[in-house]
Amino acid sequence: MTMFTNRNGLSRRTLLKGAASTALVASASTLGAPMVWAQNIKDVTIRQFGTGVSNLNEVATKVKEDLGFTLEMTALDTDSVTQRAATQPNSFDIADIEYFICKKVWAAGNLQAMDTTKLTNYDKIVGIFRDGKLTPESTIAQGTAPHTVGFTSGQNGTDFVNEESGWMTLIPTIYNADTLGIRPDLIGRPISKWSELLNPEFKGKASILDISSIGIMDMAMVVESMGEYTYPDKGNMTREEIDMTLGIFTEAKKNGQFRAFWKSFDESVNLMASGEVVIQSMWSPAITAVKSQGVPCVYQPLEEGYRSWGGGLGISAALSGLELEAAYEYINWYLSGWVGGFLMRQGYYSAVPETSKAFMSADEWGYWFEGKEAEGDITSPFGDKLAGTGDTRDGGSFEDRMGAVACWNSVMDENQYMVRKWNEFIAA
Repeated sequence: MTMFTNRNGLSRRTLLKGAASTALVASASTLGAPMVWAQNIKDVTIRQFGTGVSNLNEVATKVKEDLGFTLEMTALDTDSVTQRAATQPNSFDIADIEYFICKKVWAAGNLQAMDTTKLTNYDKIVGIFRDGKLTPESTIAQGTAPHTVGFTSGQNGTDFVNEESGWMTLIPTIYNADTLGIRPDLIGRPISKWSELLNPEFKGKASILDISSIGIMDMAMVVESMGEYTYPDKGNMTREEIDMTLGIFTEAKKNGQFRAFWKSFDESVNLMASGEVVIQSMWSPAITAVKSQGVPCVYQPLEEGYRSWGGGLGISAALSGLELEAAYEYINWYLSGWVGGFLMRQGYYSAVPETSKAFMSADEWGYWFEGKEAEGDITSPFGDKLAGTGDTRDGGSFEDRMGAVACWNSVMDENQYMVRKWNEFIAA
């Protein structure tokens, strides 16, 4: 995922500043570790890298205001994030990565296990990241569900365990239920199935993202929707399933179905806002960016459900001393609500929704989280109008959307084979 670049018109909501500081002091005092005193912490610089979805300048600015130290942020694309986490352990202090990447990087030993007793809001983290279930009745979706790679056996663990062991690989921060974006004004009829992506009606006006491990999951949703095949696990295909999936899409590509294959956030926005594309893989803030230009754009709920992803913060194995304490301070601050409120105004969800609620108006919380009709204008974190009185969020409430997740972004056992075949598809 790549940079969300719209920076104009941000309201700082200064009335929230005091609440964040209070939350920080409360969290710091309960850590059971020495306080990181202001006279020392101001000299600390924490280096963080990750995707542009959450590596935002506004977060770094707020960290400086509330915690006193410097957060240096570098935004990269998903593949570059994976490579850096796996091969350059001394180049970062905090890795802001997606859960499915854990399968690629955790065994390398570049990240250290995190002690959940140092997390003030651990008990408020949603069940998705703890036992895998949104509610006790939930069915765990296919793919790399975050809880399956979220815990390790101990402080020096290089494995994954299914139970809440007290040692986390990543501290969960941000997640969403992804679907197809559409231009309802240019389509002019209801869209309810993933299979519409390959409908010849949209020949030359469809698009899919060119990130193999995510794109092939979108493809699998389409293939099942078409009735062509039912995967035992969309997130862990056999070579034969990979060939079949990419074969269907290669045929569609040769027939001229696709206008483009996008890699960057901005590309997806421009394709949709210009009308060159009317149906495509999209991410929530891209929908936000299109709508903020006054262009109709819908994150369309589909009968087969959503493809989901989750991200979290990992600490470099090389971090220790004052910098390590600062990293825990930062993580506790991150879960204390301000960042959650900021990200939820882009359509994401916070790992600790309860704290985010304090940093949103009742109307914002009702619209974004509860699926209620807006009572007034709903704006992005940057002040752009996204919805008006009477509007509801695409897909409804948190429970409706996250309760309809069909698969999680994943790393397959046949990942190398899949990537090779994906590249052949793009080149075809």
